[in-house]
Amino acid sequence: MKIATYNVNGINGHLSIVLRWLEESKPDVACLQELKAPNEKFPLEAIEGAGYKAIWHGQKSWNGVAILTRGLDIQEVGRVLPGDPEDLHSRYIEALVNGIHIGCLYLPNGNPYPGPKFDYKLQWFERLNLHAEALMKAGTPTILTGDYNVMPQEIDVYKPERWGNDALFRPESREAFHKLIGQGWTDAIRKLYPDEVIYTFWDYFRNAYERNAGLRIDHFLLSPNVDKRLKAAGVDRNVRGWEKSSDHAPVWIEIAD
Repeated sequence: MKIATYNVNGINGHLSIVLRWLEESKPDVACLQELKAPNEKFPLEAIEGAGYKAIWHGQKSWNGVAILTRGLDIQEVGRVLPGDPEDLHSRYIEALVNGIHIGCLYLPNGNPYPGPKFDYKLQWFERLNLHAEALMKAGTPTILTGDYNVMPQEIDVYKPERWGNDALFRPESREAFHKLIGQGWTDAIRKLYPDEVIYTFWDYFRNAYERNAGLRIDHFLLSPNVDKRLKAAGVDRNVRGWEKSSDHAPVWIEIAD
């Protein structure tokens, strides 16, 4: 089974790119972030025309997450990260697909640091840690994937010395990520490519993609009973180079059935 995650940076604005990628890559499951569309503007007809079922949690102009499946049933089990009933951001959706719990997430950016946006990022991270711990204890095969907006290690960022006060690379953000990993989750890309420079995001400015001045901020975290089924993982880097593409590239894993 091939599972992918992709921050589309606007599902309607980049719909042709998303449909082309789905046709070429053919993931069995696709987790999308940053839809930037309210629920009623999600392009369901086009997605179904591409052969996919979908569940989604939209929001006007910002955020938004979705899970698509090709040839597989999908059962939504949650669309809000527990822990803060006043948080109205559409940043999390969870489904059961082929016996696997899949959480699709779009973690807050947190900039500028310091400030309330960074505080919100850390609070959201703590809620994610608590929910992830509960999922781990439940024992169901689980994948938590999406745009984490954090570079865990220096190898995950071009010229790390320039990022010391950025919310994506602050010690507090990295510590929260490593606390999550410490529960027993496996970072799929780093398991298979422990020392390779791999990026998933390149800014639109300063020819970042052409210079490979990127960041690795889109991650797959696997519970132990999924980790042992991991066969392959990669980044569809070429998609970032398509004309008028998102500033992220899709990331994918393959697991044994």
